[in-house]
Amino acid sequence: MSLKNKLNRLKPHIKSESEKPKAEMIPVQDTPVIPFHDVWEKESVSPFYFDGQYCLVREIYYPLDYQHGSYRFGDLLEAVSLWNNEETKHPLSASGHKPEDLVFFDTETTGLGGGAGNTIFLLGHASVSGNSIKLKQHILPQPGAEVALYQSFLENADYTTLVTYNGKAFDWPQVKTRHTLVRDHVPKLPAYGHFDLYHAARRMWKHKIERMKLSMVEQEVLGLERKDDIPGFLAPMIYFDFLERKNPEGLLGVIKHNETDILSLLTLYTHLTFQLLGRDKTQSARETYEVGRWFSYLGESEKAKQTFSGLAEIGNEQEAAAKHALAAEYKRNKDWTKAVSLWKESAEKGVSKDRKEACIELAKYFEHREKDLELALEYCRLAESLHLRDEGTTKKDIIFNEELQKRIIRISRKAFPGQAQDSAN
Repeated sequence: MSLKNKLNRLKPHIKSESEKPKAEMIPVQDTPVIPFHDVWEKESVSPFYFDGQYCLVREIYYPLDYQHGSYRFGDLLEAVSLWNNEETKHPLSASGHKPEDLVFFDTETTGLGGGAGNTIFLLGHASVSGNSIKLKQHILPQPGAEVALYQSFLENADYTTLVTYNGKAFDWPQVKTRHTLVRDHVPKLPAYGHFDLYHAARRMWKHKIERMKLSMVEQEVLGLERKDDIPGFLAPMIYFDFLERKNPEGLLGVIKHNETDILSLLTLYTHLTFQLLGRDKTQSARETYEVGRWFSYLGESEKAKQTFSGLAEIGNEQEAAAKHALAAEYKRNKDWTKAVSLWKESAEKGVSKDRKEACIELAKYFEHREKDLELALEYCRLAESLHLRDEGTTKKDIIFNEELQKRIIRISRKAFPGQAQDSAN
């Protein structure tokens, strides 16, 4: 087919396209009226308009010398500096970060469950900004305004590393779920690192705090007690009341609760850093012991040994436990002389669990390394007597006893082959 004929065939299509009516200009909607605007304005809250919607944004600043609990916000800068001078690997390490990279983040939602039915009505975050801490909160004034809410939250997002309290399990998954519903209209969620302080607090203080709520950690650890605070479980009811009446009086209390949560994350991260890196001079022996256990769990043997050694030398309620833990680090480094010495001490003076573990370690050492089967059997019998005295009936106790009996039989056969044969007949 010639070029001319091809063009002739396209003429009807060209004509039909040109005859299509032009798109009409949609008139710009009037700026929405914000109920109780004067009340919001007094609380440093201003509207954010986007795509015919609006959300509310509160922005306030705290000086770095502001005291929140036991620390000033400026201490966060020292905490980050300590990590940058520390070669130890740790889940909370800010090595390679600047203080400005950490974003302390918390949300308030209409429920505690997951799924698309749970709406986030408040997104709050704080970070270092110059010589201040900038705290910003994005408030959903009505359910249909989530595009504006996430646009305001994400338009200048540079969240290198989030710092949350149980945020890995709750807050950020909720953000991702709600963002999915509006993702075609707003920026993408940024890639980020994440420090979840809930798990750190559990590891450090579960021995003295039964319920690891942030408010309890504040009171028991951070030297902070909230006054006139709205309990978190009331936040959904207060928000629903706000949606009905539009009066922000009650919601302002929820916003203040969220603000305190976020500021406490700064203090908690600083305190955890100072405890982990030996900067906290008021640290208890039990806290020091938990630090050592954490480093041991991470495979940071040198750091664990350093921590346990300090406890083992000063004489305190954690001395025996520290020596037992220190023996495990020497074993990991194949320093058998030091490990055996500490196991022997632990077998005599430790708590029952540590004494039994030390006896088993000594039995293994003398059976396989020293070939001293009689001494190995002696430590097995000591472990057996300790176990019988405990009268443990848990599954772990049963397994321990079964393995211990197998060990006793094996060592006995090796030590007294003739007697073992006779007993078998």
